[in-house]
Amino acid sequence: MEGPPGSVPGLGSPTLRRHVGLPSYGRRRVPGLRREEVSVDYYIRLEQGRGPSVSDAVLDAIARVLRMNGTEHTYLRAVARPPRKDGRRRSAPPGVRPGVQRLLDSVEHIPAFVLDPATQVLAWNTLGDALHGFSRLDPARRNVVRELFLEPEGRDLYPDWNAVAAQCVATLRMRAGAHAGDRRMRELVGELSLKSEDFRRLWADHQVRACLYGVKRFQHPVAGLLTLPYESLTLPESSEQTLVVYTPEPGSETAERLALLGSWATAH
Repeated sequence: MEGPPGSVPGLGSPTLRRHVGLPSYGRRRVPGLRREEVSVDYYIRLEQGRGPSVSDAVLDAIARVLRMNGTEHTYLRAVARPPRKDGRRRSAPPGVRPGVQRLLDSVEHIPAFVLDPATQVLAWNTLGDALHGFSRLDPARRNVVRELFLEPEGRDLYPDWNAVAAQCVATLRMRAGAHAGDRRMRELVGELSLKSEDFRRLWADHQVRACLYGVKRFQHPVAGLLTLPYESLTLPESSEQTLVVYTPEPGSETAERLALLGSWATAH
């Protein structure tokens, strides 16, 4: 029962079809799942929007066979059905609403900022700038994934750089799948692929992961080591924008160091 490399052996057998939850239709009176439909090459064609039109049943079956989680399944559905091209350039993303900027400014004791789908930084508060240095970057370079891979300070900022890089690339791939027609997204992936060997390697892994919350460590040149939990929230009426907020434990050493960083940022 051996098949070609990257395939699932014996997928046409009734026993295995029952195991993965696929009905048996005899001699394929209804399109089922062929061996090549779960190969690596076939999956890559779907991911690049080059595959044939596929039904929900086939996509669901592929997800079961490859044991995809919910995030990966959603990603597969998005990339398998890319939006139709209408020949128009997608407009630049709007800035944040004034109320969102006031919200950022009112949060004085924790870093916060807003990202667009291509992880471009649209707005931030004082501590967010003090932590990441957004204001020192040219607007075209003000991108958290680009900073991570292409800015010298980006690698120095994260003691756990490898883990952070893998998470960022997996999240960027998920965002790219949901915004296949975004020119800025394509340009970002293209630039990083050309300029960063680490990015090329991680992008080739085809990992997909949501980045809704977690913990990151920072080695800041002024504040020292910071351990910062974070939350990522989709803004209401602005589904293309994500608010990222770091939430240090009250009274912790990190909270005290952030307070010092805030004083330093205000003075400078």
